[in-house]
Amino acid sequence: MMTPFLGELIGTCILVVLGDGIVANVLLNKTKGHGSGWIAITLGWSMAVFVAVYSVAAVSGAHINPAASIALAAAGKFPWADVPLYVAGQMIGAMIGALIVWISYRQHFEETLDGDAKLAVFCTGPAIRSPLNNLASEIIGTFILIFGILSMVSPQSSLGSLDALPAALLVLGIGLSLGGTTGFAINPARDLGPRIMHAILPISNKRDSDWGYSYIPVVGPIVGGLLASFVHGLL
Repeated sequence: MMTPFLGELIGTCILVVLGDGIVANVLLNKTKGHGSGWIAITLGWSMAVFVAVYSVAAVSGAHINPAASIALAAAGKFPWADVPLYVAGQMIGAMIGALIVWISYRQHFEETLDGDAKLAVFCTGPAIRSPLNNLASEIIGTFILIFGILSMVSPQSSLGSLDALPAALLVLGIGLSLGGTTGFAINPARDLGPRIMHAILPISNKRDSDWGYSYIPVVGPIVGGLLASFVHGLL
């Protein structure tokens, strides 16, 4: 009964549950992981990618990222006609994942007074607000992500679920090396879907959802993915 649409929905939901979940564990008050820091967040996001990819790769190819779907279509490796369906699944999955994180950590959202920390559970924000530089950071990070994905060659002897490990390590490397500027969204659905949920969920003492910044983790990854597709094609 699994379809590519459902595969992308489930995969992106898993990605956001585990990814936003680690941020909640680190930033919200009275959690077991409170204050454990950036290394925990980057490791958590890389493991989120690993679990999401191996869960649905056989069903949809595990794009779990609109930038990946668009870049693969631009590279001629994926039909353009299927891009809207994939992006819809990714967005819905990201929103459901954010809802699950809020339900799981609801008491801790109540215990946390910092509105910035609550927003950061759902979506990214810049360490230094500078639209041009923030956009460049997202373009660079996503370029490396998509170029790496396009350059990966399937092994002749499959390792089963461990075939998802290169993608997870790629995200880990990006997060540790380049994530300090914007929080490395590198995925429009992962950022926009949860940001929408932050806006509509009844979270006490929340701040605004920073819509003035919201275009950067959407436009930057798409541009970075298209550039990676172009450069990979040239090479």
